Amino acid sequence: MALGTVTGAVLGEPAADRIGWIGDLFMELLRMIIVPLVLTSIIAGVATVGGGKTIGRLFSKTLGYYVLSSSLAVFAGLLLVNLIRPGEGSDLTGSVQQELPELSTPSSPVELLNDIVPENVIEAAANADMLAIIFFSIVFGAAISVLPERSRTILTDLFDALFQTMMRLTNGIIVFLPIGVFSLITTMVGTTGFGTFRALAWYVLTIGVGLTVHLLLSLPLLLILLGKISPKIHFANMREPFLVAFSTSSSGATLPVTMSVVEERVGVSNRVGSFVLPMGATVNMDGTALFECVGALFIAQVLGFELSLVQQTIVVLTAILASIGAAAVPSAGLVVIFIVLEAINLRGPEVNLIVGSMLAIDRPLDMYRTAVNVFSDSCGAAIIARSEGETKVDLVAR
Repeated sequence: MALGTVTGAVLGEPAADRIGWIGDLFMELLRMIIVPLVLTSIIAGVATVGGGKTIGRLFSKTLGYYVLSSSLAVFAGLLLVNLIRPGEGSDLTGSVQQELPELSTPSSPVELLNDIVPENVIEAAANADMLAIIFFSIVFGAAISVLPERSRTILTDLFDALFQTMMRLTNGIIVFLPIGVFSLITTMVGTTGFGTFRALAWYVLTIGVGLTVHLLLSLPLLLILLGKISPKIHFANMREPFLVAFSTSSSGATLPVTMSVVEERVGVSNRVGSFVLPMGATVNMDGTALFECVGALFIAQVLGFELSLVQQTIVVLTAILASIGAAAVPSAGLVVIFIVLEAINLRGPEVNLIVGSMLAIDRPLDMYRTAVNVFSDSCGAAIIARSEGETKVDLVAR
């Protein structure tokens, strides 16, 4: 990362043009294994878990943790954006404008629930529709768990073997991690530089401080209070996925690395890790929820609107729900933020202009909030594993 930063800053766009393809290839390798890894890991894990009560217990704990951690992130952002008030006096007319990417996002919780159930599993896999894939994998694994012993053993062994194969493939791709990270960082610095931060400095500061508070205060407190886990040990064990998430800006692309490290270094069993982590990469977006809350209030402040307590509460609730539907891809949060803006009736060309300005400097912020998202997923896996009686979680830093 340090070498990529220096290379991008010194050599600029020529360096990005020459080695950018290496980072793209590394990202494609990671994306290549996401769907088969998620399918095999969840099916093998759920089939091993057993009956409906056990699955229901794991699901309840997982969802409860995700709602709690996302709420803490949003409230941290809400407090900071009201204290710092980054939008007041902001002049965005000189900011670099970029076109928003097209991204289909659920417009309501009901639509989100409908999207979870796939009409065609093969199509869902081809489109990497992670919510649909996770739902099918859970119910398929649950169906295997109630089969007669002979059939259950055959299918459980088959999917476990497939999962172990995917983990071997994942470990092979991770070997090229340093080269991929170097290329991605060089491309980012070489093409965007550091000057685009100036126009939105207070906005960047608010987001950065909020993410740091959640990363260094809220999540460690959850580890200590809910899991009796040393945050220092967990940080040390999770350094590799944290850096991959920061480099790729994609929770989905980081998922193979996260699953490998959480099982091998953190010490979480496949039974818990394969259930919690794929779901977390799709629905647990602490950093994105914080960003959407701060971003919506920032836009309101720039336009001169003073939001009431009720309106800010609507922002908080909508940000939590909208973050669940955010795709695990770079800068998806900037598109999903329109769901939050619609909830408080902020719309029009001025809003689009400000969001376009935010996109111009979003890459570094997106890198940081993705790293926070992935770290939160790992905290959830560790906490839930401890609650399930697993005693080898984060005993030592590896």
